[in-house]
Amino acid sequence: MANSPIEPQFFASFDGERIAWRELGEGSPVVLIHGYFSNAEVNWLRYGHARAVADRGFRVIMPDLRGHGDSATPHDPAAYPHDALMRDGLALVAHLGLSDYDLGGYSLGARTTVRMLANGAMPRRVVLSGMGLTGIVSTAGRGGYFRHVLTNLGSFERGTSEWMTEAFLKTTKGDPAALLRVLDTFVDTPVEALEHMTAPTLVVSGDQDDDNGSAAGLAELLPHGTFRAVPGNHMSAVTRPELGQAIADFLAA
Repeated sequence: MANSPIEPQFFASFDGERIAWRELGEGSPVVLIHGYFSNAEVNWLRYGHARAVADRGFRVIMPDLRGHGDSATPHDPAAYPHDALMRDGLALVAHLGLSDYDLGGYSLGARTTVRMLANGAMPRRVVLSGMGLTGIVSTAGRGGYFRHVLTNLGSFERGTSEWMTEAFLKTTKGDPAALLRVLDTFVDTPVEALEHMTAPTLVVSGDQDDDNGSAAGLAELLPHGTFRAVPGNHMSAVTRPELGQAIADFLAA
């Protein structure tokens, strides 16, 4: 679904780095965070997910993560402390003065959402998409995979998972040096912390997506978790209208 470009807005985060965000729609605020190598435009706007949510009466707020999109992409390792993405997310919520809002993300955006919950964020409802239990409690696996891709660009056989990951990086015009540093920010969330996250939570994932472990298993651990499958794998589910529809239905219920 084509959408006319939405110009980014900017703010200075906890350490002064410039973070971009975009907005679509009016009404109750929902913050949606994109996945690794992606950006708000690709993850939420290009395939109509933000529009599907906005059309149900929501103000959709979509940051570009540090190291991604129109946000700052410094190469200095000091700009990527542990939990920097979580701190950027909390800083955006504070900057916008949000107190009654929903929160969610896809893949790394879902992991960032969980880190925000573990560090005091109190949204009404939560959406964790493209994320399973392993990707929350043990980030080293996916982190190691992406580190391998970013440090061996141009060496992968056509059609392999690594080759497709690199192809996606090219389509989003990501900065490999900055993205490599983003991996340094990853922090595991213990199972015990998940068991205390009481907000109603939709866990929605592609029916062929096991990149981050079991999404159903993640939903089962959450006190008020609901699992929903949509068509596709980790890369293709985000292009399907069913994803945005599932999120919009959950938030509007």
